[in-house]
Amino acid sequence: MEPAIYPVWQRVFHRFYRGLTLPKRSHSSCADPATPSPSRRSQPTLLVSRLYQPANLRDVGQDSRLSVEMTCKSQRLMQQAGLIHPSNPGCYYYLPATVRSMEKLVRVIDQEMQAIGGQKIDMPSLCSADLWKTSERWDLMGKELFRLKDRHDADYCLGPTHEEVVTTLIAHQANLSYKQLPLLLYQITRKFRDEPKPKFGLLRGREFYMKDMYSFDVSEEAAYQTYESVCQAYTQLFARLGLRCVQVQADTGNIGGKLSHEFQLPADIGEDRLLVCGSCSFSANVETMSSDISACPQCKTGTLVESKGIEVGHTFYLGKKYSHIFKASFSNAQNKPSIAEMGCFGLGVTRILAAAIEVMSTEEGIRWPGLIAPYQVCVLPPKKGSKADEAGVVAEELVHSLGNTLPHLRGEVVFDDRTQMTIGKRLKDASRLGYPYVIVVGQGALEDPPTFEVMCQQTGETMFLSKDGLLDLLGRVETV
Repeated sequence: MEPAIYPVWQRVFHRFYRGLTLPKRSHSSCADPATPSPSRRSQPTLLVSRLYQPANLRDVGQDSRLSVEMTCKSQRLMQQAGLIHPSNPGCYYYLPATVRSMEKLVRVIDQEMQAIGGQKIDMPSLCSADLWKTSERWDLMGKELFRLKDRHDADYCLGPTHEEVVTTLIAHQANLSYKQLPLLLYQITRKFRDEPKPKFGLLRGREFYMKDMYSFDVSEEAAYQTYESVCQAYTQLFARLGLRCVQVQADTGNIGGKLSHEFQLPADIGEDRLLVCGSCSFSANVETMSSDISACPQCKTGTLVESKGIEVGHTFYLGKKYSHIFKASFSNAQNKPSIAEMGCFGLGVTRILAAAIEVMSTEEGIRWPGLIAPYQVCVLPPKKGSKADEAGVVAEELVHSLGNTLPHLRGEVVFDDRTQMTIGKRLKDASRLGYPYVIVVGQGALEDPPTFEVMCQQTGETMFLSKDGLLDLLGRVETV
C-alpha cells in the first residue's frame, strides 16, 4: 500500500509511467525513506514500444478506401507514420507525436506574440448569430459558416474567425483609456469552416487550429505601426522555424479592411498563385493584380515570375470597420470617447505544421523544423542476440546520461527498445518519423574509447563521435 501522503494524481502518474522506465523498480509495499520526492526523480525513459502509434493506423496508406484521399505528400507521410488519422471529411485525430509538435509550435508563437505585447485570451467557439448579422457577415459568409440552432431556436455559428466577438468584448469595457493602447489580444483555438471539398490533409480541413490576434490603437498611424510589428514578428517566427516564407500583397476578402498581406510558403501543391519580382522585394497574390501584367510595379525594371504558395498567415488592417459598428471606443487624451483603429492577424497552426512537412520532407520520410520536432533524439540499441548485444547496456546508460547532462533534452530522447527488430528496420522507422538525430549504439560503443554512429536527418550527414563529441553536438540543439 502506497503512503497516504501521496496525492491521487501522483500515484496515477507513477503507475502510468512505471512501464516506460528502463531500470527495474522495487515492488516493496513500503516506500524507501531515501526515495527522492516525485519532483526530483529522474524523468522516465520514453520507449518506442509504448508510444501510441498503432500499426493499423500507420498502414492506412495500404487501405484502398483511404488511399484515394492521399492528395499530397504531407498527408500521406503523416498518416503512414501514425501521426494523424482521418475521422470524417476534413477532420482528423491528432495523435501524440503531432500534439507534441503542435504544443511546441504554440510555445514559439506565444513567445513571438508576447514579445510585441500580445496578451493571450480564450473566446467562445460558439458565437451568436446576432453579432454576425450586426456586421452583415452572416449572409456574406455563405455556406462556409457552420450554423446551428439551440433548443430555444436561437441561431449560432462555430467561429471561423472572431472579429465580432473580440470587438464586442472591448465595447463592453467602458473605461478603456488611450494609455492602455495599443492593446493586442490573441488566442490559439480550434476554428471551423465548412469547406466544400476538404483536401491535402491538415492543409485544408473543416476543423483546424489557428492563432488569431486583434489589435486596438489610438490612431491610424499607430495602427500601421502595430501592423508592421506583427508582420516583423511573423517573419521572425518563420525564420526560427527555418522556413522560407514570402510576404505578399493580398485581397482583404470577406474580412474587409484597408490593407492585407499573406505569408506564403512556396510549394508546388500551393493553391495560391503568386507573382514575385526577381529584382526587388515586391510580391503579390495574382488575385490583386491585372492578369496581363509582367513588369514589376514597384521597381519598374524587374520581371514578375509566377509561382505557387501555401498560405500560412494573413494580416489585415481593419481601420474602424468593426469598432465603429460595435462601438468599441476608448477615452482619448482629451478624455473624449474615440473609436479604436483595429487590425487582425491570423496564423494557421495546423497548416504551418503540415506545410513545413510538405516542403521539407523527402518522399519516404518526414523532416521537421528542428525546433518543433516531437522528439529530438532517437537511440537505437543493437538487436537482441547480435554480436553487439552487450552494447545494449551502453545504450541505456547513454539515454540516462543525455537527460542528466543536457537538461534541455529531458523528455526529448526516445529509446527504441524493439530489439527483436533489426537495426535496419528500426532505422527505416526513425527516418519515416523524422527524429532530427538518430544514434545507433553498436560494436563501436564497446571499444575504448567508445564511438557512436550519429545520423542527422535534416542534412543526411552521418558522423562517428565519441561520447564527448556527441554531448557537444546535442548540447547545441535548440529546444522550446
